[in-house]
Amino acid sequence: MNTNYVIREEKPSDYAEVENLTRDSFWNVYKPGCSEHYVLHCYRNNPSFIPELSLILEVNKRIIGHVMYVWSKIDADCGTKIKMMTFGPISIHPNFKRKGYGKFLLDYSMEKASRMNAGCLLICGNIDFYGKSGFVPATSKGIRYADDPKSDAPYFLCKELETDFLKGITGSYKDPEGYFVAEQNPTDFEKYESSFPYKEKLVLPGQLF
Repeated sequence: MNTNYVIREEKPSDYAEVENLTRDSFWNVYKPGCSEHYVLHCYRNNPSFIPELSLILEVNKRIIGHVMYVWSKIDADCGTKIKMMTFGPISIHPNFKRKGYGKFLLDYSMEKASRMNAGCLLICGNIDFYGKSGFVPATSKGIRYADDPKSDAPYFLCKELETDFLKGITGSYKDPEGYFVAEQNPTDFEKYESSFPYKEKLVLPGQLF
């Protein structure tokens, strides 16, 4: 991994470049095309968005990575709501993937989230990648995935940033509404997407949708 790097907070002047990066990073990965760049675009105006954790990774003064965090909550079975964080999209430029930059940016951001009293993180992701940063299946911590409550949901992952934060707690977690903005506003999304250079949408092996 190149050692000539900087991690810093995103600035408004970075928005367009970061959204292009996010689009390039996710294009045709999980489905033909992608919508993660639109999620990021809209989330910046969401009260749960955490500007201090919208972080850019630069290598040789070029933006090659980005991650964003938002506040979310666990609906505990005892009736309380437990404030915590989720993150994503986490984007690495295709030319820099599988070189350690994603884990480096993730681990740095989690340290900062811990200092902001996140308590724990819940995400959907690949345990092969996130397990290297200490994530475990969330059901092992007593937290169910609301969209798949009867399953062990091995893709639904948790990391406690505070020791025993979830001790004695059981509950359910649902992805924040802000992550579904493209599906909820398809016309606005298509208008937004049309402002980017054309990229071919492909059906590829391993896509989820």
